[in-house]
Amino acid sequence: MKRVKAIKANAILKVIALIVPLLLSINSFTLASTPDTPAAPQSPVTGVEAPQTTAAPAEGAEGEEKAGDVIMHHILDNHIIAFEPFGEIELPKIVVGGFDLSITKHVVMLWVVSAILIILFAIAGGKYKNMTARQAPKGLANALEALVEFIRVDVAKANIGKDYAKYLDYLLTVFFFILLCNLIGLVPYGSTATGNINVTLTLATFTFFITQAAALKAHGIKGYLAHLTGGTHPALWIIMIPIEFIGLFTKPVALTIRLFANMTAGHIVILSLIFISFILKSYIVAVVMSVPFSIFIYLLELFVAFLQAFIFTMLSALFIGLASAHEGHEEHEAGAAHH
Repeated sequence: MKRVKAIKANAILKVIALIVPLLLSINSFTLASTPDTPAAPQSPVTGVEAPQTTAAPAEGAEGEEKAGDVIMHHILDNHIIAFEPFGEIELPKIVVGGFDLSITKHVVMLWVVSAILIILFAIAGGKYKNMTARQAPKGLANALEALVEFIRVDVAKANIGKDYAKYLDYLLTVFFFILLCNLIGLVPYGSTATGNINVTLTLATFTFFITQAAALKAHGIKGYLAHLTGGTHPALWIIMIPIEFIGLFTKPVALTIRLFANMTAGHIVILSLIFISFILKSYIVAVVMSVPFSIFIYLLELFVAFLQAFIFTMLSALFIGLASAHEGHEEHEAGAAHH
């Protein structure tokens, strides 16, 4: 019960942190960006308002940036990598046959994450080659081995079963890739590629195709199509087949939205808390609210980075295990052992 209350309190805190700066930014920036226009002078003869020319906007109003614009600039993908206050790098735009193949900020982050993973596991692999059978891994190799063993035993084997080794490479790749993408977004000048729905949709699509391939391999085409009936009476097939068919696609959609929303929401909350002190122009708010709460949410984001990588990997393994499971195989094996 205490855990439920804590979760509700955390959710309420996030909602308040999102709504308050939004309302304050709307009011303050609206007042600042709309200068008061003097009333039109009236003609002394007719009493009718004389026509007036539109006054030029005040200096600095044109370049004024709203808090929401700054937040979305850091969250959304774009063609500029900013290294404030040192400058920025403009990435090339590439369009081939009407398709936008431009190199964006999140694309660069994907390349960086891939390079880091290759380097980390190359170093760990080199250490294993130089070890004897009686030596235990240390440092980086020990940490990676612990994570690999956790995914192998508690995720892949626990959810897929005896054929887990066929899918272990994919699950390990997905886990470490998502984990490092999440963590690199918390580094200064970094960006969270998993906060881009295109990235999470691509990862979920891989899981979808692997799941369907596992089901076809385990049951064959006949068994795969029979699964769409839900094992019900033929009179109910008109209802069950559409439901089961839609259910095939709701799983990857859930994977897509869950990872994207969690990683995006955390960054929005942190930036919103920081902007409260700038909007109110108060050092007290910065010391009492913005800085402590931002640090707390930042530490929570570190936990969420590991949690979301685990959840995506675990659910992928679960979907593969459910798709490839043979109904009643436990009873059959138990009967065979008895005889």
